[in-house]
Amino acid sequence: MKNQQISLASIFTIIIFFTLICMPDGVLAQTIKIGKQTWETKNLNVSKFRNGDPIMEANTEEEWENANKAEKPAWCYYLNSTRNGAFFGKLYNWFAVHDSRGLAPAGWHIPSDKEWVRLTNFLGGEKVAGGKMKSTESWVENGNGTNESGFTGLAGGLCYEHGTFDGGSSFTYWWSSTEIDKSQAMSLRLGYDSDEINHSEREKRNGYYVRCLKN
Repeated sequence: MKNQQISLASIFTIIIFFTLICMPDGVLAQTIKIGKQTWETKNLNVSKFRNGDPIMEANTEEEWENANKAEKPAWCYYLNSTRNGAFFGKLYNWFAVHDSRGLAPAGWHIPSDKEWVRLTNFLGGEKVAGGKMKSTESWVENGNGTNESGFTGLAGGLCYEHGTFDGGSSFTYWWSSTEIDKSQAMSLRLGYDSDEINHSEREKRNGYYVRCLKN
């Protein structure tokens, strides 16, 4: 019987609990518990702050750049396509993330870099966590992940500070709430060519996705 015993320490186990929450725009979002954290399983896709104030949609490069110059909150869809928005969610500049009116719904918040690191560590560290977070679809060149965490990270690309787009199907970024200085904040990156996660300082004027974490 001893030969049939399996060491629990050698098994990667995540107990998954699915729930549904109603977002400010009336959209139902599924959530998942990973370790002691509860995450949304989709990127944020709201056009209003928690208090009901609208967030500016930037439909052109000029609108995105002007919002950034004024340090005003803004969002857009990847390639300004509503079809992409339905799949990937919205890209937000960091001024939307940091706004005191609250981008996340009540009871939720934008994760700090330390909270992203906590997720990364639970999934085995920076070298392997990305593969467990990436979805089993949407990534180019066999870059899909196992999604064994249930996080369902999609390859949605980004919007650069001047309103141009890049990286659809190749990589994705999420904002953290951690500010570095006047121009940069911390972000999390996944790419098609690696199972690694990259925590890095990025320009606040870029447009990245947002995942909310339960308070």
